[in-house]
This record gives sequence, C-alpha cells and structure tokens, in this order.
Amino acid sequence: MLLSKLRSWVLCINKTSQFETIIKNRLQLYCSSSFSTCSNFLAGKDPSRIATALCFSESTKSYLLGTQLHACVIKLGHTNDVFSQNNLIKMYTKCRYLGDAFKLFHDMVERNLVSWTLMISGSVQNGEFQVGLEVYLDLIRSGLRPNEFTLGSILKICASAGSYEFGSSIHCFALKIGIELNLYVGSSILNMYAKLEDIGSAKAVFESMPIVDVGCWNAIIGGYVQCGYGIHAWKIVSLMLTRCISMDQFTFINALKGCSVTGNLDCGKQLHGLVIQSDMEHSTSLMNCLMDMYFKNGMKDSALKVFDRIQNKDVISWNTTFASLSQHANARKLADLFHEFRLDTVKPNDITFSILFRLCAELVDLELGLQFFCLALQFGFHDETNIASSLINMFSRCNAMGLASLIFDNNAVLLQNITAWNELISGYTLNYSYMEALKVFVNLWGLGVELNEYTFSSVLEACSKYENQQIFRQIHGAIIKSGFSSSGYLFSLLINGYVKFGLLDDCFEFFDGHEKLDLVCWSTLISALTQQGHTYEAFGFLKSLKEAGEKPDEFIFGSILNCCASIAGYLLTKSIHSLVIKMGFNNQVFVASGVIDAYAKCGDIDSARMAYSQSDRLNDVIIHNSMIMAFAHHGFVMEAMEIFETMKLSNLHPSQATFVSTISACSHMGLISQGLDLFQSMVSDYKMEPSPDVYGCLVDMLSRNGYLDNAQQIVEVMPYTPWPAILRSLLSGCRIYGNRELGEWTAKKLIQLDPEDDVPFVLLSKVYSEVGGWEDAREVQRSMIERGIAKSTGYSWIEVEQKVS
Repeated sequence: MLLSKLRSWVLCINKTSQFETIIKNRLQLYCSSSFSTCSNFLAGKDPSRIATALCFSESTKSYLLGTQLHACVIKLGHTNDVFSQNNLIKMYTKCRYLGDAFKLFHDMVERNLVSWTLMISGSVQNGEFQVGLEVYLDLIRSGLRPNEFTLGSILKICASAGSYEFGSSIHCFALKIGIELNLYVGSSILNMYAKLEDIGSAKAVFESMPIVDVGCWNAIIGGYVQCGYGIHAWKIVSLMLTRCISMDQFTFINALKGCSVTGNLDCGKQLHGLVIQSDMEHSTSLMNCLMDMYFKNGMKDSALKVFDRIQNKDVISWNTTFASLSQHANARKLADLFHEFRLDTVKPNDITFSILFRLCAELVDLELGLQFFCLALQFGFHDETNIASSLINMFSRCNAMGLASLIFDNNAVLLQNITAWNELISGYTLNYSYMEALKVFVNLWGLGVELNEYTFSSVLEACSKYENQQIFRQIHGAIIKSGFSSSGYLFSLLINGYVKFGLLDDCFEFFDGHEKLDLVCWSTLISALTQQGHTYEAFGFLKSLKEAGEKPDEFIFGSILNCCASIAGYLLTKSIHSLVIKMGFNNQVFVASGVIDAYAKCGDIDSARMAYSQSDRLNDVIIHNSMIMAFAHHGFVMEAMEIFETMKLSNLHPSQATFVSTISACSHMGLISQGLDLFQSMVSDYKMEPSPDVYGCLVDMLSRNGYLDNAQQIVEVMPYTPWPAILRSLLSGCRIYGNRELGEWTAKKLIQLDPEDDVPFVLLSKVYSEVGGWEDAREVQRSMIERGIAKSTGYSWIEVEQKVS
C-alpha cells in the first residue's frame, strides 16, 4: 500500500514538472511572437500586456501560469489597478478557481461594475448559482446600477437554478430602468422564461421586441422544444425561412430536437436537406444532433450514414452511436465498434463507460463488462457516480450481486446518490433477494437521503414479491410522509399490492381517499381485481363507475373482457359485448380482440367468428391473432391457417403472437411438420428472433406429440434460460409417453427453479406410477410432505346470470 502511494506521488511530481516545462515553453513561444522577449514584456509595466498574457492563461486553462502572472502584477505594483485586478478575477474564474477569485475580489481597494459582473458570471461558469445571487444582491446594496451584461449573467443563474420569482423580479427591474429592449437583455429574459418552461411569457417577450437577432429566434425555438411543443418549434423555423432569416447551427440543433420530441421524421429530413444546402455539415455538434434525430425516429441506417459523414467525430458522436445499439446489439458488434472508437484516438469519458456498462447489462455479458471495467479504471473513471450506478446495474443484471454490493460499499460518495441506492434495491429485487432489497431501503431511510418515485416503486415491487403485508403498510406510510401519495404510478403499485395481499377493504378505503379519481385510477383498480380473480368486485366497480357518471374506456373494457375469458363467463361476455356496442367501442382494436377471445373461451366459436367478421375491416394484426388463437383452441386448424394466409395477402407483418397462435393450432392437432415450417418461416422469411413464448409453443407441440428428445434439445440450445412453464410442458410429455429418465432430468430443473411448486412433484409421481414405479412415486410424495409442500386443491366454476346495463 505504501509503495503504491509512493509511486502515485512520484508520478504526480513528474507530471507537475512536465506541465511546468510545457507552460514555460508555450509562454516563451507566445512572448517571442508577440513581443521581442519575455524579459522585455515583464519589464514594460504595461497592464494591457499583462491582460493579454492573462487571456492566454484563460484560453489554455493554465492556473499555474496565471498565478505566476498574478505574482508579476504584485511585483510591478499594479495591486491597486482595477483593470489588472479584474483581469485576474476573470482568469481565476475561467480556470475554475472561484475561491481565489473571491479572495482577490474581497481584498480589492476599489471595485467597479465590471468587478461585480465578473464575479456573477464566474459563479455561473462554476455552477455556484446561490453564490451568484448573493453577489448580485450585494451589488444592488452597494448602490451601483447593473448594466446589460450584469443582468444577462444573473438571468442565466435564475434559469439554471430554477429561480422563477427572482428572474421575474429581474425582468421587472429591466423594465424599470428601460433596458429590456436591449438585444442581450431581451434574449436573456426570453431564454430564462423558456428554460423555466413558461413558454407563454417567453413568447410575449419575443413578440414585444422590435428587433430580434438569430439568438432570440433560437431561444424561442429551444423553449418550445423544452416544453414539448415540437410542432410550434417547427412553425417558428418555417417563419424564419419565410422571412429569409439566416439560420445558424443552433437553430438547426433546436429544430432537430423538436423533430425528435414529436417523432416528425418528415420535418427532420427537410432540415437535413437545409443543413446540406447551408453547407453546415462541418459542424460536429449539428451532425450529432441530426444523427440522434434519425436514431430516435427508428432510422438506424440513415443515422449511421450521418455518423460516417461526420468529419471530426467527438466523444458525443461515439456515445450517441453506442447508445443506439441498446435494442440491436450483440457482444461481437459492441466490441468491434469500441475497437473502431479507440482507433479514432478519441478519449472516452464517463458517459461512454456508463453507456457501455448498461449495454453489457442488456446483453447479460459479464465477461465483456469486466473488460470495460478494467479500461475505465485505467482511464481513472472508477469514482464517477454515474459509472458506479451503471456498474451496479450491470452486475445486478448479470446475477453478480456480490460485485454490485462491493462497488456500492467501497464508494463513499454513493451514500448520498439516490440513483445508486435505487440500482442496488432494484438489483436485489431482480435477483429474488427481496429481504436484502428491503434492508437496503431501511438503511437508506435511516440516512435521510431524499428519495424519489423510482425508489418507492422498486421497494414496493420487492415488498409485494416478498409478500409481507406489515412492511407494505409501512412503506405506504413512508410514501405519504415523503409527499409522493399523489403519484399515479405509485398509486397503481399500491392498489395492485393491496389486491394481491387480499386486503380488499384497505384497498377500497385507499381508493376512496385518493384526491383525484380519474379514469386511470378506475382502470388500475378494475385491472388489479380482474388479474387476482376478484370478478364480482371488478364488475361492482364497473357499475360504480357508470353510476358516478363516468364512461368506461377501452382499457377498462379490455380488463373486464379478459376477466370474462378467464372464468368462461358466457352470460357476462354477452352483457359486456352489448355495452361495448352501445358505447361505440366495438371498433377499438383491443376491445374487439377481447370480445373474440372471450366468446372463444366460453365455447361459442360462432359468436367469436361473427365478432371477427364485424371487426376484420380494421385490418389489424391483433384482431387476426385473436381469431387464429380462437380457432386453435377449438381445433379448427385449417381455418386458423386460412386467416394466417389472409394476413399475408393483406401485407400485414405477423407478430410474435401470430406465430404463437399458429404453432399452438398445429400443436393441438398434431401437425408437427406444419408447426416446424412456421417456426422456420419466422426466422428465414420474416427475420424475426423467436420470443420465449414461441419457444414455449414449439416445446409444447413436440412434447404433446412424443418428440421428447427434440423438445429437450430446443430447451438446451434456445437463447433463453429455461423457465417453469416450458419445463412443465416437457415434464407433462414425459408423463404421457412414460419417459422416466427425461422426466427425472426435467423435474430436477423445475424444483431448482421453484422449490415451493407442487407441479414437478405431482407430474414426476405420475411418470413413475404410469411406468409401474410405485415405490418411486410414493418416495416423491413423501418428499413433498417433508418439504411442507401441499398439492393444490382443484375447483370448479358455476355461472349465475348477472347483467351490466
């Protein structure tokens, strides 16, 4: 440890020595080109020459050079010269040594307005907004009158610090002294209102200015974009074009951001044409924004073409490209792109590694992530909070919670970083360590760190899965105490939690006490009740909704129809269908597909067919999928395949659900070759990566029809970790066809996944008994008893007529 510290110290000395040498060489070169010699320059006692040297120090961020020049100022007797002192303040703030600037400012015998303005603008540059506000107030108390530059600086502070009322008072002051029409002040006021999302005031300021430059136009466009009014931003751009006002790169950047916000690809393409016409493709920042617009509009190929045309790629260019890989990446592609990035000699920053770690998390590639981690350490980014949060996320997703915890515990800065805490809680929940997630939350609560909505959503998820009612109630109390009780997302999680725990009375009390019951609230409650099988209560709230004068929306009808389908409630389905027609929702895609599904699962295939024929004019893939599945459940395979062919003739691109439905139809009728052809067509013809549900249908089809070895091979080679449902299908096939060896293999994997589930024990017992292994079957039953696992009780439904008028 001592040797390591000594080595770091020596390296630091060497680097400082090298730095001093470089600065001295650059200063000598500068002086020789501007003046005869450096010695003559220092002997001149000319404040203007010292100011020029200080400007050089600012531009090179050379604090060491600046302090040497400060010593020269003292030596030459310029300590009472306001001009020299102001230039020293400017140098210190530009070099980000605000403390030294304040010390100098404090010691000044005489200060002018420039001195005060430099301190305010320096506070802006160093992110010390509260300090800047205090300096401005002291300026006002001193009796000096601010000028346009002073007001411009303080307005920037108001915009950055979110001080709306203070900014409004500055606006009033500008009006009082008659300086509001100054271009610099006017554009600063406009920019302040725009950044604080008061677009109405920003527009009023813009329209009141008799003369506006391109900066003002850019500010109003940027304001509209920031407030989410992308269409209005595009209208302003069109107005500029109509008035033949020359647009700069910032105009295009703001306008392109507007296209990204609204998803307006056509406008984005037109702007691209204007960029080319204006010969601005040399601007890296503009090309980065153009590339981002294409990525956000799903035009990956166009975005990469823009990327290739960027003449001087910077780290933002590469970061934008890396971030675009999230939905399309594989480990090899990511590694190749990063290799190309390193060849470009651009130095990665903390955002680069943060993106890379999150990509590795999505790929669940721990090995590649560790390689990037080593590189991040080499570049000295191990203490950055955003990198640490991304590392915790990556390790969590890669099932390495030990490493995630190690990163968190060894970085003291993270104790005050809520994002890192949220990642840790979410990671434990993702890895089924619900108690650990709750312990982390308790520690976080004890530290007094300000929590956010994501914190509570993560811990509520952990608590629901841990199934601890008492802790759930306590977290609800913490949510109220923290002021998040009005959050719509947390409201949904709390409703779902109470219903899941069976605490319906508490749920209804919480629901009735909510400040604003809108359709989203009603939909959340009805959906939660239907998902947990509380059919009677769900229909009761549907009636209450109608009695309250509200009209159900398509989401509520979708939930109710799913409930009808799950319980095979034929009379209820007919009643809800009539209400759907009466309220005009029969042409809504999700409602129409829900009607088809409900009739099919109630056994009325003719009514399902009728509902399909009435809604097929919508020509939507969801409608066709519902009817394919309906025919599949009733054994009408040929009819299901006819609909599939109809989809192809209508140029409708099948979805994952389409193939789930069609392969399921083949499964029920034993059409193995047709099912395998469909699977092959999905990959070869439609270039689709089969989802877990498709693999599940394929394994079920093979298992049902005795192709157990093939089913096992698919389970072993598919790109997903086997889950309980797919293993149950295989185990059920082993029971039907008496495959003892494969049954034992499958049951073992099932028990490892869910030790509390009774299904693998029951099915394995039947595998043994149906091949005559009665003793083995009894042994399985004894094992269930020893583990405290009870066989689930069967039940039946009866339907009592209930009308919903």
